[in-house]
Amino acid sequence: MSYPELLTADEKLADAKRRLNIPRITVICGSTRFWQQMADAAWTETLAGRIVVKPDVDTKRPGAGYADAQAAKTDLDELHRAKIRLADEVLVVGDYVGESTTREIHYARSLRKPVRFTHPEVDPAAVTA
Repeated sequence: MSYPELLTADEKLADAKRRLNIPRITVICGSTRFWQQMADAAWTETLAGRIVVKPDVDTKRPGAGYADAQAAKTDLDELHRAKIRLADEVLVVGDYVGESTTREIHYARSLRKPVRFTHPEVDPAAVTA
């Protein structure tokens, strides 16, 4: 007797998105110094028919309403990794990639998520190759 193969969590999520006819989900990554470029990219991606998720809190902005910026950044980094898990692809915005964005790129690739760049020359894989 053969048993059906069980789906992984990623396969279940992909199947649910397909069944619900959910458009492709793009997560935007990059340094918050590119805040306006992220907003512009979100506009373009949305008009292309994609659902967009992106950073919505910049811990470098004064008076943002959090008492401990480092604790907030840790929590926000974890939340952003969840956005990457939810997304179908990643769009990295800007002509600079710092440590945090590099970690996000590596994380996305470890999950086999396609990663696009507004500036492909900053792809850590291209820099180290």
